[in-house]
Amino acid sequence: MDQSPPPEDDNPAPTRTRRGTGRRLHGAIAHKLGTDIVSGVYPPGTVLSSEVEFSEALDVSRGAFREAMQVLAAKGLVESRPKAGTRVLPRNRWNLLDPDVLAWAFAGEPDENFVRGIFELRAVVEPAAARFAAERHDREDLRAMKEALAGMRRHSLATEAGRAADRDFHDAILRATRNDALTTLSASIGAAVNWTTQYKQRARALPRNPLPDHVKVYEAIASGDGEAAAAAMRVLVDLALEDTRKEMAQN
Repeated sequence: MDQSPPPEDDNPAPTRTRRGTGRRLHGAIAHKLGTDIVSGVYPPGTVLSSEVEFSEALDVSRGAFREAMQVLAAKGLVESRPKAGTRVLPRNRWNLLDPDVLAWAFAGEPDENFVRGIFELRAVVEPAAARFAAERHDREDLRAMKEALAGMRRHSLATEAGRAADRDFHDAILRATRNDALTTLSASIGAAVNWTTQYKQRARALPRNPLPDHVKVYEAIASGDGEAAAAAMRVLVDLALEDTRKEMAQN
């Protein structure tokens, strides 16, 4: 994670970028500012530059900038108040499970506490989900899991197609729980799986093949053994955390 000191200016402004139009533009602005906020370039409490200053610095319309700030506000990263300006909110206000926020966190060097928190969440949610899936799945659920495993095997996790299949596997398990509250976590869990997998192989190949761990989870679910499914998923998550920690230690 970038440990450089924040700008001394009370109202920091970004470097100038190229002008664009439409949804892609305000999405690009939100991505840049979101990444800067999550990485600590603009720490909590920072009052950002005015709309006019930021728009001029980024060479974008004020409308596009306002839309980008609305995106960040909806994710809990900033808050705008009349006369007080736009301020970066404390981390406990951020929607850390939002797929975009997860992507921004892994755009650079993620904070170790953030990574640990994500894996602790997975360690709480996914073993329980695997247990429920073993007890409640139907043939369609098993078919979806099996197809996802085949995709992981065919493409490998070094490719986007393979990582998409990995996300599909975890999604299928959550859907098999028949628990709507758990299913709503699918996008967040999938994003966490995707970005940590990408992070682990940015500079080198994955330290091991995680496919056998996924197969063990599937086999336990297919056999209807809830305890074995939970245990297998717990091992899968723990090994993924260990791999991620090793990668972080080498950077």
